[in-house]
Amino acid sequence: MEGPSIVILKEEALLFKGKKIIKVSGNSKIDQQRMANQRVIAFKSWGKHFLICFKTFSLRIHFLMFGSYGINQRKKAPPRLSFQFENGDLNVYSCSVKFIEENLNEIYDWEVDVMSKEWNPKKAVASLKKLKHIMVCDALLDQQILAGSGNIIKNEVLFREKLHPETPVNALNQQRLKSIVSAIREYSFDFYRWKKIYQLRKHWQIYTKKKCPRCDLPVIKKYTGQGKRRSFFCTNCQLLLAEENKSKIK
Repeated sequence: MEGPSIVILKEEALLFKGKKIIKVSGNSKIDQQRMANQRVIAFKSWGKHFLICFKTFSLRIHFLMFGSYGINQRKKAPPRLSFQFENGDLNVYSCSVKFIEENLNEIYDWEVDVMSKEWNPKKAVASLKKLKHIMVCDALLDQQILAGSGNIIKNEVLFREKLHPETPVNALNQQRLKSIVSAIREYSFDFYRWKKIYQLRKHWQIYTKKKCPRCDLPVIKKYTGQGKRRSFFCTNCQLLLAEENKSKIK
């Protein structure tokens, strides 16, 4: 689940803010009963992390690759955790859960969350520049730099920027890095808006596509970078830049 989806979950879960958890169940091995009879103080998000905040601790939920949730509805699969509130229930599936004892401001840098009001694009550009020989396809998935950016965002932004996913970061000059960082933020909010009206897939330009909408040529599907995540790209309009071309990039 990518950052925009977590923000949507946070908004949908607000009906439980201030409500007491009547019962907790699920197949998670954590101390579930610690949350029973506790009131939720707040719901927060940081990148791909969904945070349920209580008075003295928080619960971090990471949906990984295939996690999902349901509000006032349950799937056939057993939930990792099921929270029954006074006014409904929240169920989370196929996810990682962990208690956080510290103040969240000590754990999370809100300036690197691409959906946050505190987002700091200058910090993102400076951090990307330090990655040097890392491929841009890996860099755009680095959660310590671009928290919330996922594989859909990566593919769509690289298509918008006409950039090959295997381009090394040190082939990109300051102007190009600023453009990419800006595009990550812009696409994340496009993603959020489209998903809220159930039209996200309709707006995909390159992700899972067979033909490039710009060139009408076959799209390449390849598992790229150190992370070996799926990349979809057009070799005609998405340029593979080398470090020596840095001064020529416009």
